[in-house]
Amino acid sequence: MTPQEPVRAAGCVLWRRAPGGGEGGAAIEIALVHRPKYDDWSLPKGKLKRNETPRECAVREVREETGQSCVLGPRLPTARYLANGRPKEVTYWSAEARGGAFTPTTEVDRLLWLPPAAARTRLTQPRDRELLDALMSTTRH
Repeated sequence: MTPQEPVRAAGCVLWRRAPGGGEGGAAIEIALVHRPKYDDWSLPKGKLKRNETPRECAVREVREETGQSCVLGPRLPTARYLANGRPKEVTYWSAEARGGAFTPTTEVDRLLWLPPAAARTRLTQPRDRELLDALMSTTRH
Protein backbone atom coordinates (compact mmCIF):
# COMPACT_ATOMS: atom_id res chain seq x y z
CA MET A 1 0.00 0.00 0.00
CA THR A 2 1.44 3.39 -0.97
CA PRO A 3 0.88 6.35 1.32
CA GLN A 4 -1.65 8.89 0.09
CA GLU A 5 -0.31 12.21 -1.11
CA PRO A 6 -1.37 14.85 1.43
CA VAL A 7 -3.93 17.52 0.63
CA ARG A 8 -1.90 20.75 0.52
CA ALA A 9 -3.33 23.92 2.00
CA ALA A 10 -2.16 27.22 3.46
CA GLY A 11 -3.44 29.76 5.93
CA CYS A 12 -2.62 32.50 8.39
CA VAL A 13 -2.89 33.54 11.97
CA LEU A 14 -4.27 36.95 11.01
CA TRP A 15 -3.79 39.79 13.47
CA ARG A 16 -4.36 43.52 13.70
CA ARG A 17 -3.44 46.23 16.14
CA ALA A 18 -6.26 46.51 18.67
CA PRO A 19 -8.32 49.68 18.26
CA GLY A 20 -7.74 52.03 21.21
CA GLY A 21 -5.16 49.81 22.88
CA GLY A 22 -7.40 46.76 23.07
CA GLU A 23 -9.46 44.99 25.68
CA GLY A 24 -7.61 44.05 28.85
CA GLY A 25 -4.45 45.73 27.59
CA ALA A 26 -4.07 43.38 24.60
CA ALA A 27 -2.11 45.20 21.92
CA ILE A 28 -3.42 42.99 19.11
CA GLU A 29 -6.54 41.10 18.07
CA ILE A 30 -6.71 37.76 16.25
CA ALA A 31 -9.18 36.98 13.43
CA LEU A 32 -11.26 33.83 13.84
CA VAL A 33 -13.67 32.54 11.21
CA HIS A 34 -16.80 30.49 11.84
CA ARG A 35 -17.48 27.72 9.33
CA PRO A 36 -21.15 26.69 9.47
CA LYS A 37 -20.48 23.37 7.70
CA TYR A 38 -18.37 22.25 10.67
CA ASP A 39 -19.82 24.66 13.28
CA ASP A 40 -16.30 25.51 14.36
CA TRP A 41 -14.08 28.54 14.95
CA SER A 42 -10.79 28.36 13.10
CA LEU A 43 -8.05 30.30 11.38
CA PRO A 44 -8.41 31.33 7.72
CA LYS A 45 -7.03 28.60 5.47
CA GLY A 46 -7.78 26.63 2.33
CA LYS A 47 -6.52 24.26 -0.34
CA LEU A 48 -3.91 25.28 -2.88
CA LYS A 49 -5.15 25.77 -6.42
CA ARG A 50 -3.23 24.33 -9.37
CA ASN A 51 0.13 26.14 -9.85
CA GLU A 52 -0.46 28.29 -6.76
CA THR A 53 2.31 28.69 -4.18
CA PRO A 54 1.51 28.26 -0.48
CA ARG A 55 2.19 31.99 0.07
CA GLU A 56 -0.24 32.96 -2.71
CA CYS A 57 -2.83 30.56 -1.31
CA ALA A 58 -2.51 31.94 2.24
CA VAL A 59 -3.06 35.54 1.06
CA ARG A 60 -5.98 34.51 -1.18
CA GLU A 61 -7.67 32.51 1.58
CA VAL A 62 -7.38 35.41 4.04
CA ARG A 63 -9.00 37.71 1.45
CA GLU A 64 -11.77 35.20 0.61
CA GLU A 65 -12.60 34.23 4.20
CA THR A 66 -12.14 37.55 6.04
CA GLY A 67 -12.27 40.26 3.36
CA GLN A 68 -8.89 41.53 4.60
CA SER A 69 -5.78 42.26 2.63
CA CYS A 70 -2.69 41.20 4.57
CA VAL A 71 1.07 41.22 4.70
CA LEU A 72 2.70 37.90 5.49
CA GLY A 73 5.12 37.80 8.38
CA PRO A 74 7.13 34.93 9.86
CA ARG A 75 6.39 31.37 8.87
CA LEU A 76 4.62 29.37 11.59
CA PRO A 77 4.62 25.59 12.13
CA THR A 78 3.00 23.41 9.47
CA ALA A 79 -0.12 21.61 10.72
CA ARG A 80 -0.37 17.95 9.75
CA TYR A 81 -3.53 15.95 10.43
CA LEU A 82 -6.12 13.65 8.89
CA ALA A 83 -9.13 15.26 7.19
CA ASN A 84 -11.83 12.87 6.05
CA GLY A 85 -9.34 10.01 6.39
CA ARG A 86 -6.74 11.68 4.17
CA PRO A 87 -3.50 13.34 5.29
CA LYS A 88 -3.55 17.12 5.14
CA GLU A 89 -0.65 19.59 5.39
CA VAL A 90 -1.39 23.25 6.06
CA THR A 91 1.45 25.76 5.80
CA TYR A 92 0.86 28.79 8.04
CA TRP A 93 2.19 32.32 8.34
CA SER A 94 1.70 35.17 10.73
CA ALA A 95 -0.09 37.90 8.78
CA GLU A 96 -0.96 41.48 9.63
CA ALA A 97 -4.37 42.66 8.43
CA ARG A 98 -4.23 45.79 6.30
CA GLY A 99 -7.91 46.55 5.88
CA GLY A 100 -10.98 45.33 4.09
CA ALA A 101 -14.57 44.41 4.82
CA PHE A 102 -16.03 41.04 5.80
CA THR A 103 -18.91 39.64 3.77
CA PRO A 104 -20.58 36.44 5.07
CA THR A 105 -20.65 33.47 2.70
CA THR A 106 -21.88 29.88 2.90
CA GLU A 107 -18.30 28.81 3.72
CA VAL A 108 -17.60 31.44 6.42
CA ASP A 109 -20.60 33.13 8.01
CA ARG A 110 -18.94 35.03 10.89
CA LEU A 111 -15.67 36.80 11.63
CA LEU A 112 -14.53 37.68 15.14
CA TRP A 113 -11.58 39.84 16.21
CA LEU A 114 -10.54 38.82 19.72
CA PRO A 115 -7.65 39.47 22.10
CA PRO A 116 -5.22 36.51 21.98
CA ALA A 117 -6.39 34.92 25.26
CA ALA A 118 -10.06 35.03 24.20
CA ALA A 119 -9.19 33.77 20.71
CA ARG A 120 -7.26 30.85 22.21
CA THR A 121 -10.34 29.86 24.25
CA ARG A 122 -12.73 30.21 21.28
CA LEU A 123 -10.67 28.17 18.77
CA THR A 124 -12.19 24.72 18.28
CA GLN A 125 -9.07 22.71 17.36
CA PRO A 126 -6.05 22.33 19.68
CA ARG A 127 -3.73 22.57 16.64
CA ASP A 128 -5.05 26.10 15.99
CA ARG A 129 -4.27 27.05 19.62
CA GLU A 130 -0.71 25.81 19.07
CA LEU A 131 -0.41 28.09 16.01
CA LEU A 132 -1.70 31.07 18.02
CA ASP A 133 0.86 30.26 20.74
CA ALA A 134 3.60 30.12 18.07
CA LEU A 135 2.55 33.54 16.77
CA MET A 136 2.64 35.02 20.26
CA SER A 137 6.06 33.59 21.04
CA THR A 138 7.76 34.48 17.73
CA THR A 139 6.29 37.80 16.64
CA ARG A 140 6.59 41.25 18.14
CA HIS A 141 3.51 43.37 17.58
